Amino acid sequence: MDRGLYPSYFLHLDTDKKVFLLAGRKRKRSKTANYLISSDPTNLSRGGENFVGKLRSNLLGNRFTVFDNGQNPHRGGGGGADVGSLRQELAAVIYETNVLGFRGPRRMTVIIPGMNADNERVPIRPRNASDGLLVRWQNKTLESLIELHNKPPVWNEDSGSYTLNFQGRVTQASVKNFQIVHADDPDYIVLQFGRVAEDAFTLDYRYPLCALQAFAIALSSFDGKLACE
Repeated sequence: MDRGLYPSYFLHLDTDKKVFLLAGRKRKRSKTANYLISSDPTNLSRGGENFVGKLRSNLLGNRFTVFDNGQNPHRGGGGGADVGSLRQELAAVIYETNVLGFRGPRRMTVIIPGMNADNERVPIRPRNASDGLLVRWQNKTLESLIELHNKPPVWNEDSGSYTLNFQGRVTQASVKNFQIVHADDPDYIVLQFGRVAEDAFTLDYRYPLCALQAFAIALSSFDGKLACE
């Protein structure tokens, strides 16, 4: 992580060689939080050949959408483009106000496309905003979608804080620490993210998430949320 007004974030494979996987950078001159994600740490531009997707929030910073590198249907004649060339929505992240206000842990909902019979991700390519993941979630039309939630932390009297069992993968307390699970199996942790140093975090994820989805979900936790904090 490189701090600054428009910080950059880097994802590496947790091995001795620290193999680079993805990088994300907060965009300048954007009305809402907007992060470009690339597989090239030296070229974090939307026009770069290694641009793989982006993360965008609403004005309040409490709802995020993850896109791949397909064509925006609202730009460059995208409305008449072939459906297969339109960008996919890979995830939506919703942060909700917790009942304890500032002192309590964040509440998160994550919506991702489901998997078909061939174990392939169901493509979600909306031509307009009314058919995106966030609207489908609001309207409770969750066919072919998977709804995930953060695992509620437990209050620890000894530490005087909310805690989760990260199995040693997270070593420092932070409001950004979280685990994502499915309601039907809260012991199957789909994603976990947490601080290990001032500017370093661990990110663990597994099926049905890919690296881009997991990285973007983690990036959403860095942005200020006016409606939640």
